[in-house]
Amino acid sequence: MNAIAVNVEEKLFQNRYKVDHGRPHIKIKNADVCSNECKGQQCTFVCPAACYKAEGNRTVTLITDGCLECGSCRVICTEHANVAWEYPRGGHGILFKFG
Repeated sequence: MNAIAVNVEEKLFQNRYKVDHGRPHIKIKNADVCSNECKGQQCTFVCPAACYKAEGNRTVTLITDGCLECGSCRVICTEHANVAWEYPRGGHGILFKFG
């Protein structure tokens, strides 16, 4: 059996994302919780789309463009429940292209 190498970045690049300007479907409820209470900042490495970034001053920034809507961020943040997540409005969000 021949193994076929799959480049994940190439597959993700085929997807498109329609931004809902002014109405993000994910928000960090309280930025101070990320900076002061969350020691691991797990959202910064569990998000497959790298929407969360840890900054040098322990703040976490969130850019929702390109979100895969997998919900990993809200699952990993159960200790602090600091992620407000809802599905994007119809016609917005990730547009998967398979193939």
